[in-house]
Amino acid sequence: MQRLRLMLGHHTILGIAAGVCIGLGIVANAGLPWLWLLTLLGVPAQMLNEYNLHRFIFHLSPPQRQWQFDLLYRAHYGHHDFPTNRTLFFAPDFVVFPVLVINFTAIWALLALFGADWAFAGAAAIVLIGGGMTFLAYEWFHATAHLPVRKTAIERHVSTLHNQHHFRDFSRWFHVTAGGEIIDRVMGTAIDRNDLKAQQRIEFIRTLGMRPDDPRLVAARHRFADRYGLTADEIARAARA
Repeated sequence: MQRLRLMLGHHTILGIAAGVCIGLGIVANAGLPWLWLLTLLGVPAQMLNEYNLHRFIFHLSPPQRQWQFDLLYRAHYGHHDFPTNRTLFFAPDFVVFPVLVINFTAIWALLALFGADWAFAGAAAIVLIGGGMTFLAYEWFHATAHLPVRKTAIERHVSTLHNQHHFRDFSRWFHVTAGGEIIDRVMGTAIDRNDLKAQQRIEFIRTLGMRPDDPRLVAARHRFADRYGLTADEIARAARA
């Protein structure tokens, strides 16, 4: 219940859940039973989306311009900086909703290009339903990995790998959703137990390789202190190298 309350209190989660409901209505209204099978395509598609965004966007090298760094801090760096801060658990709206619109439009256009008169409903099945539900699963597993709650065997496994990403090597394990592990293995960003034991913890792990007292980090922490409920003591401790 703790995780569910936390998720339902975040507007991005509610927005995606609404998108799933809209997608269900569109596909049901289309009157083509086989369209429901297309929802399955949304699962691997969203897992790839999750991996690529996490690896290639959220882990971009820190920009020099403060306003650009602030966007990246809000998107992801802040979550690594304060991994137990619950307001930083979820992907921000300025990333989630534009990506949703882009994905939906791209699939709709692609299907229409091939002459599918069900292109709109097909995009709803793949992106809104399949992708949306997979995104909600991602947020569930992500919150689970960071919360001290009772976990199933699958949730414990996901938590173990995700915590390795946070506290051992931030260049590994970019997936979060259960089943996405295969993507890391194919892409060469997995790490096995023996390698993990032999590898030293990366320096400045919680700040993605930046010195904790980097002026850009310090400025971002102060700028977003009220938004994320950061105390002066937390900010001071985070800046200690």
